[in-house]
Amino acid sequence: MEQLTEINMKEEPSTCSLNELMKIQSVGINSKGPEAAQNPDPSSLVLQGPDGTETHSSQTENSNEDDEDDCWQKPLSESETVAKADFDSTRKKRKMSDLSAASKLRIHTGEKPFKCDVCCKCFSRKDYLQTHIRIHTREKPFKCNFCSKCFIQKSDLNKHTRIHTGEKPFKCDVCSKCYIRKNHLQLHMIIHTGEKPFKCDVCSKCFIQKYHLQLHMRIHTGEKPFKCDVCSKCFIQKYRLQLHMRIHTGERAFKCDVCSKCFFRKSDLNKHMRIHMGEKPFKCDICSKCFTCQANLHSHVRMHKEEKPFKCDV
Repeated sequence: MEQLTEINMKEEPSTCSLNELMKIQSVGINSKGPEAAQNPDPSSLVLQGPDGTETHSSQTENSNEDDEDDCWQKPLSESETVAKADFDSTRKKRKMSDLSAASKLRIHTGEKPFKCDVCCKCFSRKDYLQTHIRIHTREKPFKCNFCSKCFIQKSDLNKHTRIHTGEKPFKCDVCSKCYIRKNHLQLHMIIHTGEKPFKCDVCSKCFIQKYHLQLHMRIHTGEKPFKCDVCSKCFIQKYRLQLHMRIHTGERAFKCDVCSKCFFRKSDLNKHMRIHMGEKPFKCDICSKCFTCQANLHSHVRMHKEEKPFKCDV
């Protein structure tokens, strides 16, 4: 009878479920005796895989040991995938929020735990220190795609790129004038308010910017920290030294698009362009005569005042 049952199982393909198949196997084991029933041979078990194919238990164990990556896993449904993505996103945001809260707390406490090993300057955030280190290493990893100029910070590159693209996202609500940078707009707004909060203690002259006051103070102190390496002439501002150096190099970086005349300074080019445009913005209050530059107007006003400030020494 046992032989006949085995023959029939071999001839007909099994369509039973996993539970029914386990029962059949257990019947065969029980017929072999109580010892076999208590300790079934793992090699005698047949399992059904996710695709409906039969897999021997011994093969399944060996395949798991040899290659765990090939084991079948139930794919996540669309809702489960979205839920997992939301969880990962929430966990990342919480981590960033905790870091931001710690950084914000240092603003109030004044704590600066990140110290530069070169100059001992301290910072409240690690990324600030990393950016600062580039000053010492002279690393400028952010390169302009237009002119190849390089920058320490990506934000500086973004601001610089606006020069090439012409983008001016910061607009004055009063006169609609636009600016590349936010601080330029803030300085411009003082023109409308007339505010000059920075006052000189020596002559009481007031300035819009603190930097302008600092430059002005050098007039009283006589400080000229920027020295020409060629002729040793000194200047109050670095910009003035840079302009002076063009005298030695002969560089005239600012060229007129109309007549190709070149100039040392951009302001000189702007004055020159008024000749081509016929613009004369400086008007005499006495005779209404107009001039292209303010210096010419001042000279003209002396005629009305009969002022003659230049005296011959001979």
